[in-house]
Amino acid sequence: MPRCYRPATLALALAAALPAFAQDEAATPSQLDAITVTAQRRAEDPQKIPLAITTVSAEKLDVLGSGGEDIRFLAGRLPSLNIESSFGRAFPRFYIRGLGNGDFDLNASQPVSLIYDEVVLENPLLKGFPVFDLDRLELLRGPQGSLFGRNTPAGVLKFESVQPSQERSGYGQFAYGRFDTLNAEGAIGGGLGEDWSARVSGLYQRRGDWVDNLASGRSDEYEGYREFAGRAQFLYEPSDSSRALFNVHLRDLDGTARLFRANIFKPGTNELVDDFRRGFIAIDGVNQQDLRNVGGSARLSFDLGRVTLYSVTGYETVDSYSRGDIDGGFGASYAPPFGPGFIPFDAQSADGLPDHRQITQELRLASNEWGAFDWQAGLFLFDEDITIDSFNFNTFSGQQNGYAVQNQRNKAYALFTSGEYDLSDSLRLAGGLRFTRDEKDFSAQRLVSPIGGGATGVLTAKPSDSNVSGDLSASWFIDADRTVYARYARGFRAPSIQGRLLFGDSISVADSETVDSVELGFKSNLWDGRARFNIAAFAYEVKDQQLTAVGGSTNFNTLINAEKSIGRGIEVDLDAYVTDNLLLTFGYSHNKTEIRDRGLAIAPCGGGCTVLDPAGPTAGTVSIYGNPLPQAPKNVANVTARYSIPVGENEIFIYTDWAYRSEINFFLYEAAEFRGKALMEGGLRTGYSWNYGKHELALFGRNITDKLVAVGGIDFNNLTGFVNEPRVWGIEFTTTF
Repeated sequence: MPRCYRPATLALALAAALPAFAQDEAATPSQLDAITVTAQRRAEDPQKIPLAITTVSAEKLDVLGSGGEDIRFLAGRLPSLNIESSFGRAFPRFYIRGLGNGDFDLNASQPVSLIYDEVVLENPLLKGFPVFDLDRLELLRGPQGSLFGRNTPAGVLKFESVQPSQERSGYGQFAYGRFDTLNAEGAIGGGLGEDWSARVSGLYQRRGDWVDNLASGRSDEYEGYREFAGRAQFLYEPSDSSRALFNVHLRDLDGTARLFRANIFKPGTNELVDDFRRGFIAIDGVNQQDLRNVGGSARLSFDLGRVTLYSVTGYETVDSYSRGDIDGGFGASYAPPFGPGFIPFDAQSADGLPDHRQITQELRLASNEWGAFDWQAGLFLFDEDITIDSFNFNTFSGQQNGYAVQNQRNKAYALFTSGEYDLSDSLRLAGGLRFTRDEKDFSAQRLVSPIGGGATGVLTAKPSDSNVSGDLSASWFIDADRTVYARYARGFRAPSIQGRLLFGDSISVADSETVDSVELGFKSNLWDGRARFNIAAFAYEVKDQQLTAVGGSTNFNTLINAEKSIGRGIEVDLDAYVTDNLLLTFGYSHNKTEIRDRGLAIAPCGGGCTVLDPAGPTAGTVSIYGNPLPQAPKNVANVTARYSIPVGENEIFIYTDWAYRSEINFFLYEAAEFRGKALMEGGLRTGYSWNYGKHELALFGRNITDKLVAVGGIDFNNLTGFVNEPRVWGIEFTTTF
C-alpha cells in the first residue's frame, strides 16, 4: 500500500481516502486534498487539464488489494475501465471506453498502454506487475498519441512509485485471510548522505490451493499462487538543477493457471448449470504457471535555464511458462469415461516466453516559465525482441505431441511536440503532434503437429507503417473552480501479427488502426473544497480496427481489421464530504460501441453454442455487423463510502466499496451462452486507527455477497468458461513511520 502521506492530524488521516495520492497542499478538515498528476508529463492540477482523468486513493488501493488480488481489481473501479484475463494473474487485458484486444498470444498488442515509472510496458506479460508503494495512479481516457505515442488509442494507465527522499519514512502491512491468503508489503527509505537517498519496497502474496479435483480425487489442488515483487530506487541530487533516479525491480510468480471449466453453461442461456460449484473441478491435465520479470530504469533531468532536459532509459525482460487443461474436463468422446458433459477431444497446451528483451529511450525538452506559452518536444526509441514457444500435450500419455516457435523483433521511433498557449486568463489552447515509425520482423514455424499435419516451412511477415497522431484542445476557465474543455485527438496502433501455428498453417497480420475522438468536458470544485464533480461526453471512430477472431473449430485465433467501429458515451466522477465524517465517491460511465463493417464475417463457436448473429456470406460464418465490441459493458459504476467515528485523537472507521458492470460479449460474435451476465461485487472494511493514523487494525471482506458469474469463455471445444474470484475475508494490520 502506498504510504506517501505524513501522519499529522486525524483530519489528514481521513483525507487519505480521497481519489488522489499527491497531497501537495494540506486540506482543512472535511476538505478534499489538492491533487497533482503528470498526465501531460508535467506536475499539474487535473482539474485544469483538458482530458478525462481519474485517480485512485491510497486507501482504496489498500482495500482492493487486501485479499491478495492482482491488478484486475481495478476493473469497474474507474469509469470506462475493464480488465480481464484468460491467463489469470500473468496476462491482464485492458479495455478503456470499450476499446481493447482479446488476443491471447504472447506478442499481442493492446490499445491501452501501461506506463510504470515513466517506462512503457509493451508486452502483455509485463502489464501484470503488482501494485504496491504507489504515489500516483492515473487513468487517462481517450487517445494519448502526442505525449505517449503508439498503441494508446484507447488511453493510458499510469503508475508512479513513491520516490526516495532525505526524510526517513516507510510502512509495513500484513493481511491474512480465507484460503490461507497472505498479503504482506512494506517500504523503507531515507537519506544516504548529502546527495543520495534510497527507497526499498516489496510485496509478498500467497494463497493456498482451494479447488478440489474430482477427476484425480485430490483436495485443494488448484487456484493457489505465490508471488513476490520488489523495487529498489536510488535518487541522486547533486544540485538544484540536476537529478538522477535509478530504479531496479523484479517479479516472481509461481502458481496455477486459469481454470477452464467444461460445459458450465446451460445450453441456450448464459446461466451456470445447476450443479456448478466454484470449489470443485474435474480435469485430467496439468495446470501450472510461472513468470519472472526483471527490469530497471534511469530517469535524468537537467535544468538548463530556459529549458529542462529529461532522459528516461528503460530495460525490461520477462520469461514465462503457462500450461493448462483447455478442454476443461477429463477423458474424451473417444476415450471414455469423460465429463463433465460432452468432451469431443482432449486439449492441453502451453505457451512459453523463454526469451524477451525490451529497451526504451526517451529524450525530452520542456520549457521553463515561458510566460503564456509552454512547450515540450522529444525523441522516443523502442526495441523489443521476443521468442515464443507453443506446446501441445497428449493428456492421456502426458507426452508432448506438438511444438511451434515464433520470433519477433519490433523497432519503433517517434518525434513529438506538445504545447499550450494562454490567450487570456480564462482561455487556453493546446495541441500536440507525433510522428511514429514502427517496423516488425516476424517468423514462425511448426516443427511438430499435434493433429498429423506435419511441419511447416518458416513463415515470415515484415509489416511496417508510419503515422502522425496528435491532439487539439481548448479550455475555458470559468473561474478558479470551474473549467469547460473541448478536445480532439487521434491515436494509432501499429500493425500486429498472429502466428500460432500449432493448429493452423498460416499467420495473420492486422494493418494499423487509427482512432479519431472528440470529447467535451466540465470539471468543478464545489462546496468550498468539500466536493469535486467532473463529467465528460465523448465519441470516437476507429478505422481499420484490429480485432481477434478466436476459436471456431480449433484452438486458434486470427487477426482481422474491421472497416470501422464507433463508440460514444459519458463519464462522471464525484467525490464529496457529505458530512464532516462521511466521504462518498461515485464513478459512472455509459459506453455504446458498434462494429460497422457489413462485409466482415467470422466463424462462430465450435462447441455447440447458440449463435444469435445472422449467417455470413460463406458457409460456417456469421456476420458481426452491428455487434458491440467484446468485453465492452454499456454501463460501469462504482461507489465508495467511508464513515469515521472520532475517539479522541484516534478513530473507528467503516469503508465499503461496490463496483458494477453490465452485460458483455465474450467474443466478436453473439451467442446466448457467451453473453456474460452483469456483475456487481462489493467490499467491506472496518477497523481502528490510532496514534494519528500511524497504526491501523482492520477486518476486511472482498466479494462479500459471494457473487458467482462467468467472466470469460473458451469456445472451440464445448461450452467452457471461467468465473470470478470467490469471497475472501481476513484481518490486516498496518503501521507507518
